[in-house]
Amino acid sequence: MTTFVDRVELHAAAGNGGHGCASVHREKFKPLGGPDGGNGGRGGDVILVVDQDVTTLLDYHHSPHRKATNGQPGAGDNRSGKDGQDLVLPVPDGTVVLDKQGNVLADLVGQGTTFVAGQGGRGGLGNAALASARRKAPGFALLGVPGEERDVVLELKTVADVALVGYPSAGKSSLISVLSAAKPKIADYPFTTLVPNLGVVTAGSTVYTVADVPGLIPGASQGRGLGLEFLRHVERCSVLVHVLDTATLESDRDPVSDLDVIEAELREYGAGLENRPRIVVLNKIDVPDGQDLADLVRPDLEERGYRVFEVSAVAHKGLKELSFALAELVGEARAAKPKEEATRIVIRPKAVDDSGFTVTREDSDGEPLYRVRGEKPERWVRQTDFNNDEAVGYLADRLSRLGVEEELMKAGARNGDGVAIGPEENAVVFDWEPTMMAGAEMLGRRGEDHRLEAPRPAAQRRRDREAERDEAQREYDDFKPF
Repeated sequence: MTTFVDRVELHAAAGNGGHGCASVHREKFKPLGGPDGGNGGRGGDVILVVDQDVTTLLDYHHSPHRKATNGQPGAGDNRSGKDGQDLVLPVPDGTVVLDKQGNVLADLVGQGTTFVAGQGGRGGLGNAALASARRKAPGFALLGVPGEERDVVLELKTVADVALVGYPSAGKSSLISVLSAAKPKIADYPFTTLVPNLGVVTAGSTVYTVADVPGLIPGASQGRGLGLEFLRHVERCSVLVHVLDTATLESDRDPVSDLDVIEAELREYGAGLENRPRIVVLNKIDVPDGQDLADLVRPDLEERGYRVFEVSAVAHKGLKELSFALAELVGEARAAKPKEEATRIVIRPKAVDDSGFTVTREDSDGEPLYRVRGEKPERWVRQTDFNNDEAVGYLADRLSRLGVEEELMKAGARNGDGVAIGPEENAVVFDWEPTMMAGAEMLGRRGEDHRLEAPRPAAQRRRDREAERDEAQREYDDFKPF
């Protein structure tokens, strides 16, 4: 049965925002008390958070589909809907979040580090929030925005200071078991280690972690054996330790050739492994002829520039010297790392000419089609109830104020041309009828209920109507399409 998983595909679905409520306050002797529809609640986020108690991605291997709760709809009497609950997913330290194309979205290192894998949808406004001096009794509310759905790949890379690499059965598991308190599986057959093992070593005042990586063989960087699955666990390590077997029973192997093979695989894999500090450990010197072979190859290895240590995990020989040498290299690597700066708030203001949307022409079957893309227009469309004429008119007002119609005219759109708002797979398409202030805004007292207004003198009402008519005519003359 699978007990260790270090790569999974997670399907994260955030909660949908709750719909706003369209309601009119009713009270005895006050039949028209004004709008009192509450706002919808926000949908819950899907959040990945580093938890030191979690060491594998096994839970997400068995249950890859995760969804946060939806926000509740608003209600009358100005009651807002309840926000959806965030879904917090614990992941191991060292988890990398990638998209389906392999681009890195986040590198989660350190207890409590978080990443929002799915953003919850915002709740729709109720008609109480949509009321204004000109729109005193809206007969509609905004719909909640759907939550973000995203497929991400979670890939675990072990966070350790030292990595033990070498052929299967070279004695890596035995070595980590005597250097630390780790208890990996040890047996006399290859590929005993199927998952990376971590151990904590104390050498003087330095405390560091050691990772025992499953054995590598020729072709590991191309996926042969277990190498490709676990070479990623070496990427974060500051120091590499070549564990070479001086008591191998295979006639075509010796410590020097083993070292050359493993070095070639590390170079082929890349990720900067070829530049890491290295130490060579000649293991199993307690075995007959093991010490003789170590004495034979040590000069050749030192001539190549390696620091060589002769050890025996079984007889506990040479372990102290090795642990302090590793502590020295780990200390140098930590000192060379740049100090973490305090968190800075970066403000990126929008450009002064950024309208927040784009209009492009895409001819479809010989017919002109103009596509509008932008965060605001697309969100407004998702929030509109197209079964409510007043809500559709409100959308037209918003798009007009944003400048969408003006940009459509600049792009060459004419009456009856197709306009699509949103991406190709999920767009709202309609035939464009220019309004440009002469429609949405001239008729813009949408939602008014004159019974809620204080009575005005007849002369004042006449002057107001004439002023509004003159203003609308001027705006129409300025913006008329032809």
